[in-house]
Amino acid sequence: MTAFGSFLRRNFEPLILSAQVFVDLGVLILSCWLGYLVGRYSGGTGTQPDLNVYRQVWALMSAVCLVSFHLFGMYSPQKSLLNMQEFKAIAKAVLVSFLVFWTLLILGAETSQERVGAVFSWLVPIHDRISLGFAADSFSRLTVVLSFAIILVATTASRFASFKYIQSLHRRGIGNRNVLIYGAGECGRKLQAKFMLVPTLGLNLVGLLADRQSRVGEVLGRNRVLGSFEDLERVIGEYKVSEVFVAMPDHSEDRVMEVLAECERIGVRYHVVPRFYHLLSYNVRIESLDSIPLITRADRRTSAIGALSKRSLDLFVASLALLLGLPIFLAAAIMVRRESSGPAFFVQERIGRNGTPFRMFKFRTMHQEFGGNEPAPASPFDPRVTRIGRFLRRYSLDELPQFLNVFRGEMSIVGPRPEMKFIVDEYGAVERERLRVKPGITGLWQISYARQQEIHDNLDYDLYYIEHQSLLLDIVIIALTGVAVAKGTGAY
Repeated sequence: MTAFGSFLRRNFEPLILSAQVFVDLGVLILSCWLGYLVGRYSGGTGTQPDLNVYRQVWALMSAVCLVSFHLFGMYSPQKSLLNMQEFKAIAKAVLVSFLVFWTLLILGAETSQERVGAVFSWLVPIHDRISLGFAADSFSRLTVVLSFAIILVATTASRFASFKYIQSLHRRGIGNRNVLIYGAGECGRKLQAKFMLVPTLGLNLVGLLADRQSRVGEVLGRNRVLGSFEDLERVIGEYKVSEVFVAMPDHSEDRVMEVLAECERIGVRYHVVPRFYHLLSYNVRIESLDSIPLITRADRRTSAIGALSKRSLDLFVASLALLLGLPIFLAAAIMVRRESSGPAFFVQERIGRNGTPFRMFKFRTMHQEFGGNEPAPASPFDPRVTRIGRFLRRYSLDELPQFLNVFRGEMSIVGPRPEMKFIVDEYGAVERERLRVKPGITGLWQISYARQQEIHDNLDYDLYYIEHQSLLLDIVIIALTGVAVAKGTGAY
């Protein structure tokens, strides 16, 4: 490895985060300029706007936004599942920046004490300490509002592009960190599968360590068991490992602590997959009873406002989809009937919220004699699938009739996919968590790297959504689903 390559590997994250600050600053300035142009075109800036005033306004807006971005964790190297939390942070940071900007404007603009008023006279000392150097009526309020709206859209698009670019670098091996899994059992294999499934995490798995010497040299998937506990320091030094993932949830606490103590001695960073790790997928609180730590699950009730906003979003998106997609709906129904005998719709019983069965609608994509509980097609060349069916499945248009299920209140736009009864009957306690909410047309699983795998084998996505569901998260998932549909990355 060259000196530059070694420097890049060691400092990849600080360099990327530093570059991101400059990219964000450029996006903010461009957004302010576009807001100014739109405001001027609409007559909101007046006939002779003072650019010097607007430059001061832009500087204040950009400074406030960058501070908000930092406070909301947008420059943290840690990334959430599919960057969902980052997209939510953008919306929150821009909203807070908007409020802070106007607060500073009210307190700091050149406004007389008489206009402040007697009721708010206590603000005068604060006002006297803040001087922005321009009058509050020297620029267009509409232009500022437009600028913040453009900042929200442009920053979201910019961050999406940044995520994709960084992922492409990691996929090519640039900036990846060498990591090691300690534990070659079931949990270690699941962790290994996640690394293989998502190569854009920036983690290069060099191999595994087993707790038993007899397993050394064993090949697990694409990796090999490189040693046991006695080889930990040697393997870390030989492969330049920067992080160790300890996947031993079934081992005794003493043994896990012994491994962690060795990592501490060596000076390598470590992460631990805890016992009952599915429990920690929920929103939990860490409390204590004297000196004993306790894990307590947070309140699971959905607020009336949250339920109302989700239902309103469902009805709005379903109405819009059926209205705009009506020509596609009719054309698809006619072509399905013409290509093969049988009804245009495929109707199947699925299990919804709280285990309630309902009839789910889809366009029929296979010949009439197939369907039912048979395995789903795993290839576009499956002979059971019709020609029009291949097209519908590729662009997820076969799901269009499910908006009728949304109108009927049986499904939501976003949620876990509904499963068939014979699969739900085999659910354990963890799997039944999927039934806490309405099933959805789309969800985190559908826009993830695991979308070609079985739904019930990827509970992490559903549990994450159930515990973090919000109107903003639904909007982000719907937007990313639209991108996936446009790219034709649906099912076969």
